[in-house]
Amino acid sequence: MSKTWKAVERAIASRLGGRRVPVTGRGGAPDVEHALLAVEVKHRKELPRWLKHAMAQAEAAARDGKVPVVVLHERGQRHADDLVVLRLGDLEELLC
Repeated sequence: MSKTWKAVERAIASRLGGRRVPVTGRGGAPDVEHALLAVEVKHRKELPRWLKHAMAQAEAAARDGKVPVVVLHERGQRHADDLVVLRLGDLEELLC
């Protein structure tokens, strides 16, 4: 269904306490308007297996209430530009 991505954006906005910005009103705005975050939502049929495996490794290593994260680094790039992946539920807990 072509409107599934809109429903996903609405669900993410609701969970994070933000508001979905309609495509027609974006003008460079993120998918979800939020007080602290600029949220861009990507909806895919399936995420890469290697990424799921990396998160499973982080979760298996998380102890004492620590939040599992995956840091994605591109060779030759500055570490300040690395990407950080964490589960939405963990982000919700960190924001509350």
